[in-house]
Amino acid sequence: MAASGRDLSRAVGASLCPVWRQAQSEARGRLKPEYDAVVIGAGHNGLVAAAYLQRLGMNTVVFERRHVIGGAAVTEEIVPGFKFSRASYLLSLLRPQIYTDLELKKHGLRLYLRNPHSFTPILEERAGGKVPRSLLLGTDMVENQKQIAQFSQKDAQAFPRYEKFMSRLVLAIEPLLDAAPVDVVAFRRGSLLQRLKALSTLRPLLKAGYILGAQLPQYYQVLTAPITKVLDQWFESEPLKATLATDAVIGAMTSPYTPGSGYVLLHHVMGSLEGMQGAWGYVQGGMGALSDAIASSATAHGASIFTDKTVVKVQVNSEGCVQGVVLQDGTEVRSKVVLSNAAPQATFLELVPQEWLPEEFVERISQVDTQSPVTKINVAVDRLPNFLAVPNAPGGQPLPHHQCSIHLNCEDTLLLHQAFEDAMHGQPSQWPMIELCIPSSLDPTLAPPGCHVVSLFTQYTPYMLGGGKVWDEQERNAYADKVFGCIEAYAPGFKGSVVGRDILTPPDLERIFGLPGGNIFHGAMSLDQLFFARPVPLHSSYRCPLRGLYLCGSGAHPGGGVMGAAGRNAAHVVFQDLKSMGS
Repeated sequence: MAASGRDLSRAVGASLCPVWRQAQSEARGRLKPEYDAVVIGAGHNGLVAAAYLQRLGMNTVVFERRHVIGGAAVTEEIVPGFKFSRASYLLSLLRPQIYTDLELKKHGLRLYLRNPHSFTPILEERAGGKVPRSLLLGTDMVENQKQIAQFSQKDAQAFPRYEKFMSRLVLAIEPLLDAAPVDVVAFRRGSLLQRLKALSTLRPLLKAGYILGAQLPQYYQVLTAPITKVLDQWFESEPLKATLATDAVIGAMTSPYTPGSGYVLLHHVMGSLEGMQGAWGYVQGGMGALSDAIASSATAHGASIFTDKTVVKVQVNSEGCVQGVVLQDGTEVRSKVVLSNAAPQATFLELVPQEWLPEEFVERISQVDTQSPVTKINVAVDRLPNFLAVPNAPGGQPLPHHQCSIHLNCEDTLLLHQAFEDAMHGQPSQWPMIELCIPSSLDPTLAPPGCHVVSLFTQYTPYMLGGGKVWDEQERNAYADKVFGCIEAYAPGFKGSVVGRDILTPPDLERIFGLPGGNIFHGAMSLDQLFFARPVPLHSSYRCPLRGLYLCGSGAHPGGGVMGAAGRNAAHVVFQDLKSMGS
């Protein structure tokens, strides 16, 4: 099915012809022998970097190895008539400056905000034919408290205080996303001026400490403790705790009982859309429409973007400075700087001649934790899932809970932990954590009338299977059948509604999208791989040991998620470096 999906997505791309491709064609987008900047990879961060560099007056080109831009933020027609956000599927973390600076609304970005945003149905037997309970959360605090009170009056009273507590932490942490962390190398070895500049990057960190004030110890615990310990101090009901804990583990090979899982929770609650803090939404036309809008902004200012162009080598001159790249067909393209949106492992272990990199640096890069527990299953269905907890309307129209992130097998944090332990032993869990989204419930452009696209983001599937098994077609289908069986327990008839599916296990995510180990963040979002230490200690400011080479993807600060911060920050670091050198 994946091969046919590639052909279909090519045909769809040709017929729709995104605005950025039209602009490229009108500008006679021929490849030039030299540019100011080369960006490797047209993932959303690479596109953001190119857009900013071009606006800053640098002639920039982007090379993408696939036939479609966007990296993991891509729309592909895998089943005829059904358009899927094939990898990433939700938007919230995109930095508001990028939305404004790149004029993404002008370039076609349209959003569907979700409210309510979270739905957790419960598997339970109810006397007298009553429907099972469920937990529906959104922006209406009074309604949230009514929902939580089904499980605990105490938790209903505590929830507003918890939200206020987390919002203050978000307020403190957010500025750290929009600046490069301290350049430790410059601070240790640079001139006095370079050291002072490096120190100036501490301001957001000092501001964060000031905002948190006397409550700093409690906030420190959120960042370092297991999320279960944090949530246990606030709440007693398991459906609420497990629902909140999903944001602390999603995309990470970690348990709710693992120290440091709190930061991943924070990473998923610090977003905003159109001025609404914590809002999540669907992109009209799928996530590829976001990438197209960024690309349109870049090409409108003169940037060039080429697909089906694989970079195989970063060229280095005799003085150890980057001087361009070599493409798979042997074409050499010269440039002052090269920005890599590829994962750090691919950048430094595959593209850069090893003799130009410090041995210790290469060793550290090879040891970056990229464990991934994620399988993405894209499903085409001919009707909406009908949940026992909230039965469908007679006409089959979407109800509020259909637009949510629907959490299955999430009644208890112990269920999440048990699934984690299964994965650590190389076994896909019998009860995986499932996040189910139905973007077509709000965006009718994605599926034929009456039909829907379903994104299943399943947690705790190992990259390496135990018992000598491999992720072949049989194992993929067996796992998908297991997931569908779980959904069937909550929404009988789901399996009968399926008309097509696309199963992406961790090795598939690695192969197709260049995600090391299938890790959606380009590397674990644990505290030892963040801020000063992303991708590795001493190299966290987007600069690389090789002069003229920069990281601009999720493997750099501040990490993964469709936020664009790494691309924007890297572009400004590059521009300032060239400006200081008089280039």
